[in-house]
This record gives sequence, C-alpha cells and structure tokens, in this order.
Amino acid sequence: MDIKGKTAFVTGGASGLGEATARRLHAAGANVMIADFNRQNGEALCKQLGSRAAFAEVDVTKTETVKAGVELALKTFGAIHILVNCAGSGWVGKIADKNGPHDMDAFKKIIELNLIGTFDCTRWAAFHMQSNQPNEDGERGVIVMVASVAALEPQMGQLAYAASKAGVVGMTLAIARDLARPGIRCCTIAPGTFDTPLTALMPKEMKDGITVHIPFPKRFGRADEFAALVQHIVENAFLNGETIRLDGAVRFPPK
Repeated sequence: MDIKGKTAFVTGGASGLGEATARRLHAAGANVMIADFNRQNGEALCKQLGSRAAFAEVDVTKTETVKAGVELALKTFGAIHILVNCAGSGWVGKIADKNGPHDMDAFKKIIELNLIGTFDCTRWAAFHMQSNQPNEDGERGVIVMVASVAALEPQMGQLAYAASKAGVVGMTLAIARDLARPGIRCCTIAPGTFDTPLTALMPKEMKDGITVHIPFPKRFGRADEFAALVQHIVENAFLNGETIRLDGAVRFPPK
C-alpha cells in the first residue's frame, strides 16, 4: 500500500514505539490519528507534526472511547487505511511464590489492555476498512499488531504479559484469513528490548544485564527501527498473516 494520502490510526501513539511510528508514517505522507490516553503528550505531538495530524483520547480498555476515536478519524480524514496497535503495558509476577498466588486482578488488567484492547481496536478499524476503495491489488487496509519476544520465550515473572502477547500472536493469522476477502492484511511485530521512555528508567546495571544476551547489534533497539518495519509491512503487499521478530537475534534465558 502506498502510504501517501492514506490515514493511519496509531494507538499508544503519543510516546515510545507508537510515537516513532506516527512520526514515520506522517513523514511518508499519511494522515495520522494519534490515539492515546495522554492528551497532553498527544496534542503536543500533533502540534509538532502540524497538518495531517490529529489526536483522539482513547483508552483501549474502554470500548466506547475506541469507537469514538475511530469515528473521529473517519470524520477528520474520511477513512482509516492503516491501524497500528502500539498501546500496551507489562507486569511482573510469578504464578505463585511464598506470598501467595499470582494477583488475579493484575492478570485480568494486562489481558484486558494488551489482548482485548488490541482486539477491540482491530475489530472497529477492520469494519470500516472494508468500505475503502481498493487499490490495484484489491487492498483496502493494513493492520499491524504488536506482540513481544516474551510471547514466544517468556522469562520468569512474565506470565501475564506473555499470555497477553501470545494471544496477539495467535490472532494474527486468524485475522488475516478473516479479512482476506475484503483485501485487508494483518501482521504482528514481536519486538525485543527497545529504547523507550519506560526502559530509559532502568538503571545502567539492569540495561547491561539485558544487552549481554543480545547477539548483534549489542544494544537496545531504536524506536525508529520499529517504525521502519511498520512502514515496510504497510508497503509490502505480500506480507500477511506473519509474526516478525525484531530483536537482534536475542533468546533470553529463563531469568
């Protein structure tokens, strides 16, 4: 899909990987709807980007805000052609330890945010993508979801996060097949450890302990490298139903 002139709906678009993605797609000529619960950051980013950028206050755990955000994108730009699901968070906790079993509310919260939130945004965007005019390949839309290497090789304490991201991986091919007839593709990126505002808070010793396991390049990923892969997925019409690792060949040990 040619990005220029299309509209991208980016959840979690006000910071981290979502912000880098919004910036890159905007630079490639897309209209960008930044969907995030952080109004201050989202509006500030829109101001930086200038024209072809708008903000929607969206909490992906609240379906009414997801629906409203999608409708605002349609009202503002006329259509949604690209959805990038970057909204999400993590949690650390073992299935059980000396203090008791895993916190049930915490598990539900991570599933609701990372898995159900991704599903909800995807169902609404996909519904409206079906009405887009097809390009020469018959393509009407592209959906990019975000999992994690933890979906495939979780470390100790990543149970809730791994379960939520494994669910995203599990949905990928099913969504691609469900939406094949209207010409909507779906791929998932499974990132390793990236430089984001969250990882910036890590002490140097913790960062070094992670980096030692990354074969090459021996550093955290850069947000624009993630955004570059999003752009490639959108532009490469034969990429569909696939989960792509972006991790420097890392395979983390159990802990």
